[in-house]
Amino acid sequence: MSRSIISTDKAPAAIGPYSQAVKAGSTVYFSGQIPLDPATGNLVEGDVAAQTHQVFRNLQAVAAAAGGTLSDFVRIGIYVTDLANFATVNAVMTEYFQAPFPARSTIEVSALPKAAQVEVDAVMVLGA
Repeated sequence: MSRSIISTDKAPAAIGPYSQAVKAGSTVYFSGQIPLDPATGNLVEGDVAAQTHQVFRNLQAVAAAAGGTLSDFVRIGIYVTDLANFATVNAVMTEYFQAPFPARSTIEVSALPKAAQVEVDAVMVLGA
């Protein structure tokens, strides 16, 4: 099975030793995206809704670089620093995804890189 690295300047560059995404066959595995502005590399300002929007825009950009869209996502993992933001993250998610929704987990964590409030990773299958 072939493996290729997915990279785009329309999403933030990796801030560690990892790739934005890796394609193996028709499956694309996304590294976690935090709400960084791809132009500046800085955390976007605003509340968890603003941060969640940026995360999904970043994921859209990487998905496009891999030849897909958010509708090709089969699983996402959401990490939040405060589970009280669950409803807000859900509301933002419905602006980017439609039924049938991908499988999902939402986990509260003690901290995220750069003091982000939300991070999302994903798995996408092309041509499914």
